[in-house]
Amino acid sequence: MTPKLIGALIPFLFVIAGCSQGDAKPMNNDEAAEALAPPEETGVLEVATRNGSTTYYLDRHENPSGPEYSLITRFAQSKGWEVNWTMHESTSAVLDALESGNTHIAAAGLTHLPSRTENFVRGPAHTEIIEQLVCHRDMRPMPRTPDAMAGVGITVTAEASYVETLDRLASEHEGIEFSEDKNRTTEILLAAVAEQSIDCTVADSNIVQVMRRHFPHLEVAMNLNTGNNLGWYLPAGSESLAGTAREWMNSTAGDEAIGYMESRYYAYIGEFDFVDLRALNRRIDDRLPNFIKRFTDAEANTGMPADLLAALSYQESHWDPAAVSPTGVRGIMMLTRNTAESLGVTNRLDPAAAIDGGARYLADRHRRLPDTIPEPDRTFLALASYNIGRGHLLDARQLARELGKNPDSWDDMKEVLPLKADKRYYPSTRYGYARGYEPVHYVQRIRNYRDVISASFE
Repeated sequence: MTPKLIGALIPFLFVIAGCSQGDAKPMNNDEAAEALAPPEETGVLEVATRNGSTTYYLDRHENPSGPEYSLITRFAQSKGWEVNWTMHESTSAVLDALESGNTHIAAAGLTHLPSRTENFVRGPAHTEIIEQLVCHRDMRPMPRTPDAMAGVGITVTAEASYVETLDRLASEHEGIEFSEDKNRTTEILLAAVAEQSIDCTVADSNIVQVMRRHFPHLEVAMNLNTGNNLGWYLPAGSESLAGTAREWMNSTAGDEAIGYMESRYYAYIGEFDFVDLRALNRRIDDRLPNFIKRFTDAEANTGMPADLLAALSYQESHWDPAAVSPTGVRGIMMLTRNTAESLGVTNRLDPAAAIDGGARYLADRHRRLPDTIPEPDRTFLALASYNIGRGHLLDARQLARELGKNPDSWDDMKEVLPLKADKRYYPSTRYGYARGYEPVHYVQRIRNYRDVISASFE
């Protein structure tokens, strides 16, 4: 695996500090049901998961992140419990943990399958996915139908739901063969496809959505089913805790937790753009190394995260210090003349001065927002202000209040900002018309770029 691919996968493969690796001896179901005291008694919820972009990982500041982390944390908080996470290297190891008697819940992006429900207690579902056959973009011919899968080298992670799907297809279509890999996760197998060391693999659509930004040459050859649910599983005999979890997930608090998880980790990704992401990955190699120290210095001076500044800069100029727009904004941070003068930047084409100035300007946008706005909404609103101007953002916040929306919520402001271009609304605002849809797309792209760029700042 090349250094670039290893770097891009760091957030997904990081061994979690302070969490144990699951290697307990499997127990039978009766023993497993009695092995742990319930969290109602101990105040601790034991959770088995695996490292991955759609499960649990550490961000660049070594803070736990991930969709499963987000949901489990909110569930536990609602009950007043602490969470003790145990990391496992694969889906099969997580399933072993359910039989070992040392976990209350497996939260690892597990597909709800009848075969699993025979052995374990099905918990609540939280995400709907489609299983997809993924190959390298340059593969010829690309297998677009099950019959065309004959003779294609397919490798999947062991004991994943994909094994049952491929077994079914193999029984219906001649020539389909595949191998199971006990050592590599789905994310690692997708990287192997990108490197062309294996032909194809199968992955859940949410994993593919995230990973294609790092590996633009991954292509979805076909969908292999119409949809499955991902959710939690519990050991046999855990019907009471499973019922508690389902009740919470189906409550208003659970709906809000799922909504936050989708917004935080998936909703902003949008449609895949091969050309854009291929260019980004090339420029991470060719251009970003020249400016990494500038961005980290700017973080030290302003508190604005270096990877966020790099993503903003890429959105503005593609890291071109000599960039000039038709409207006269210039440099790697695309500062206007007036903004540069207010920041004391005398040469916008000097990348050191421009990055420092742009970072100070974003920090000022961030500082001027009310302290009551939580993160990450505060940062998203600061980015919108960087793009559209503080006056138009204040207009949109006031408009949000008038429409019964929350001006501190980025999800609500994404709906309100475009109204600054709607003649039914903008005439009543102080600063008038603005292309309010632009900051919405602006923030979405920066979030996307930041996810890909962040590995370079580890």
